Amino acid sequence: MQINRKKVLVLALYAGEIMLMNGAETYRVEDTIIRLCKSRGFSYVEVYVTPTGFFVSVDTKGEEQNGILSYTKRIKSRGINLNKVAQVNDFSRKFVESNMSVEEGMKILKEIHDLLPYPHYVHALFGGLASAFFGLLFGANLLEFFSAFFTSILVTYTLKVLTSIEFSPFLTHISGGVVAATMAILLSSLHPLIATDKVIIGAIMVMVPGVAITNAVRDSIAGDLVSGLARATEALIIATSIAFGIGFILKLWTFITGGTLL
Repeated sequence: MQINRKKVLVLALYAGEIMLMNGAETYRVEDTIIRLCKSRGFSYVEVYVTPTGFFVSVDTKGEEQNGILSYTKRIKSRGINLNKVAQVNDFSRKFVESNMSVEEGMKILKEIHDLLPYPHYVHALFGGLASAFFGLLFGANLLEFFSAFFTSILVTYTLKVLTSIEFSPFLTHISGGVVAATMAILLSSLHPLIATDKVIIGAIMVMVPGVAITNAVRDSIAGDLVSGLARATEALIIATSIAFGIGFILKLWTFITGGTLL
């Protein structure tokens, strides 16, 4: 069966793009592209991936490498959707182990790419639950548990709305910190048994860059030092943004009231 190598390359690049846009490690993206290409007869495949784009060079004519084709893709929008990453991984294994056509593969990848995310209210509800239980781990009482729950719902919804309109990630997390601190102060002023720190700690857990930190470590261990440093920098910027938003509101409140927080 004659295989159009350029179509195979486009399929492999599409798979890598979906993975990188949804939080996959760079070494996993590289491995997926290489495996997809070599499963259809490419003898030369070189892939270099960073968190914001990738570069691919392949031979399109055979062992002589007299038909080198290079491709560059810039990734402007990134998020976390590990369901899509897992589905592309599953597709990659099936494509490599079978005689699946390129057209069928592209159709499957298009379906994965077009998967709708969970509705905002689902993210908000389960983000609230996760944060509330984190609050318990840090010693929150029942009132602080529910305070963290409702605060985190508002924080999660704020993040989703700002992300959907492609707001700056830095300003998005500052806004999340502002919402968390504001709600914590208001709730603690309503009842003396609600501690501001416990509510804030619980509420910000939905913003903590855990995946970015994990990917930074895994990329560094895999030898991708540039990608690891980039991921670590991203995590540091997110953490700084959250701290800035919270610190600004706490400082503003103490300046206005001239007192201390509970």
